[in-house]
Amino acid sequence: MTTPQDLLIVALDAPPASRPAQGDLSLALAGAELLDLLEVGALVVEDDRVVPSAERVTGDVLLDGAAASLVRQTPYETVEDWLWRRGRGLADAYATALEEQEQPAGTRRHWLRRRSAPASPPDSPARRRAADRWAAREPVLVGLADALGIEDPPPVDPEEIADDSVVTVLAAVGEALTELEGVRQRHRIEEDAYDNVWRAP
Repeated sequence: MTTPQDLLIVALDAPPASRPAQGDLSLALAGAELLDLLEVGALVVEDDRVVPSAERVTGDVLLDGAAASLVRQTPYETVEDWLWRRGRGLADAYATALEEQEQPAGTRRHWLRRRSAPASPPDSPARRRAADRWAAREPVLVGLADALGIEDPPPVDPEEIADDSVVTVLAAVGEALTELEGVRQRHRIEEDAYDNVWRAP
């Protein structure tokens, strides 16, 4: 299993008030992919640029697809650009992939559309791995969950993360989520203004 898969399970098992929207989750999953690829040596982060290094095969289809999609020409891609490009529809892709692994054929149900359902069977290896990392307060997983507003356990202490590249990616995820919320708020204001025009006498 990978950090994106673990994050998906944590997010879908969160209390309803803390459960992230699909767009937010997609951005965070794209960040989780970068962090896993950073860990296996498939890339480095220089300043805010994602610089591919030696090609790595992780054995995970989605993560290998992420590695294959890295921009390999200078000036390379910023972390923020990666999050927005790679994140498009990513929550749906990960939910579908995990569903195919864990649910018997004929009983599958898409968790993003039936969010009250558990992310996977309680005794599944995927669920156990995610629960173990969550209980141990693994800094990368907790940092991503904190960015999504999942409140339990408490936010990770930045001093627990020694790698500056990891800090850069987590900060970029937080900034992208803030930007996405700003876009939503602008849309709501515009919609309210439009409604008020039509309601005016």
